[in-house]
Amino acid sequence: MNGTDLLRYARVHRGAAVLAGCAAVALLSAFFGGTDIALPSIGSGGVTTGVPYRQELPLLSAVFLSAALDGAMSAHDAMGASTMHRLRAAYCAALTLTVCAFSFGAEALASGPASGIVFVRSVLIWLGLALLSARAMGQQLGWVIPLTSVLFLVWYPLNWWDWTANPATDLFSWAIAAIALSLGVTATAATPWRCRRRTRHQPRQ
Repeated sequence: MNGTDLLRYARVHRGAAVLAGCAAVALLSAFFGGTDIALPSIGSGGVTTGVPYRQELPLLSAVFLSAALDGAMSAHDAMGASTMHRLRAAYCAALTLTVCAFSFGAEALASGPASGIVFVRSVLIWLGLALLSARAMGQQLGWVIPLTSVLFLVWYPLNWWDWTANPATDLFSWAIAAIALSLGVTATAATPWRCRRRTRHQPRQ
């Protein structure tokens, strides 16, 4: 596996489209992220609450990143050998790191480094949830679990679990990011082919 293989794999798996979409989200947040979205809040007796765009926009980047695993070759990838799975993992990691780096840079220039860190943390949390959703409900429904979490955060904002508003140094939010991403990566790696192979190699009692 080399750089040429990675670029070829990216061309087949929407790499350019995913990067373009995530770049557009980052720039949108940089220019208009401070604008509040007036939304009803169940926890405030029906009074509308302002939620800055930059708190929810990372969801779009996460869903775009999860869509990189979909496409005409997705079924073939899931049944591929170890080399194919390593290439797939390298592609996803490189794509995620690129998006996080660009998103951090845009947010840091627009609103400060702390805002950039929070943006990246939200991307990682929602990416984990999107991967989990895609594995549980199908690749086309990778947005379902992330969107459900957004509704919860909007209805009950500024609580201790609200990772979109917690400080960049909040350890609980980073623990959520680690757990969500670990669950998403594990679910993605547990392809039907791998599960059948593991079951087949288990010792009989």
